[in-house]
Amino acid sequence: MTQSKDQLTAEAIALLKQLIQTESFSRNEGNVSDWMEAYLCSKDQVVERFNNNIWTWAAKPDPAKPTILLNSHLDTVRPSDKWQYDPFGALEEEDRLIGLGSNDAGGPLVALMAAFFLLKEKEQPFNLVFAATAEEEISGPKGVASILDRLGKIDLAIVGEPTRMQMAIAEKGLMVLDCEAHGKTGHAARDEGVNAIYEALDDIQWFKTFSFPKISPHLGPVKMTVTQVEAGSQHNVVPDVCKFVVDVRLNEHYSNETCFEIIRQHVKCDVKPRSFRLNSSSIGLNHPVVKRGLERGISYYGSPTTSDQAVMDFTTLKMGPGDSARSHTPDEFIYLSEIEEGVSTYFEMLDGLVISD
Repeated sequence: MTQSKDQLTAEAIALLKQLIQTESFSRNEGNVSDWMEAYLCSKDQVVERFNNNIWTWAAKPDPAKPTILLNSHLDTVRPSDKWQYDPFGALEEEDRLIGLGSNDAGGPLVALMAAFFLLKEKEQPFNLVFAATAEEEISGPKGVASILDRLGKIDLAIVGEPTRMQMAIAEKGLMVLDCEAHGKTGHAARDEGVNAIYEALDDIQWFKTFSFPKISPHLGPVKMTVTQVEAGSQHNVVPDVCKFVVDVRLNEHYSNETCFEIIRQHVKCDVKPRSFRLNSSSIGLNHPVVKRGLERGISYYGSPTTSDQAVMDFTTLKMGPGDSARSHTPDEFIYLSEIEEGVSTYFEMLDGLVISD
């Protein structure tokens, strides 16, 4: 049965309220996955599931067509004790829907879902798959990365995150480094030992002042910040080890591996990356989906925050209703009108889109 945009949007908002009312912290998304699976099955969709990840195809994939993935996440962070409203209340006040995960990323999730059903009403020049996935907030191994091989080749993904429906055409990567400088223990009262804190200072200064030469027009320079330092056991002992942590935010000109090699060549401390998984990403202004957005007067920007784009090694565009400034904040909310706009904009940007010759 064909449904109108208004009907699908109303159903999406009703589902969002159910999702808000169901605890869905990272690694514990099972109950919200059940809700999503049940809804999709009620629409006569063939639903596939792996752990707490849910996906469904608009039609049997045609190998001659490119494939577009619509993806957002089911999980939320934990609420702080600063909430004035019930985080799981899904309270509607005029145009606002208040609740944990309403903005990040329940609104984008259900808007993509409604757009999926609108797009599948007619044959498109692409295969279309919708995926609601887990563990985004912790970049966990059982999230979207765990199902990409099951989806096959993806030519474009729309990643639903709150961007005020602006196009985030680039996103910073993230690499966390554990560094360790070494010295020699001695008594602080005597001129002996090698102070590992002093040994670390030169490297810390390098992290503070070094500039990577390639600067992004959308993301700016690579940014390195020393965020934690640990050394010493007592006041009268010269420490032989100084440990510190560096937060590295990369632009699209550098892979995590390349950036790490440059760092390792410049510092004398031991440096170990926690992961190379979360790389930067970008999409060209001449890409068909971006061009269509520009034709509709939609603005674009570079995003400093990471998302599931970081684990996707294909072309992606981050875009969704809501505002990133509301994410992870007490009394998080989304405007219902933002969801309505999101459904319309997603549909208009993708309907009939040709992304390959």
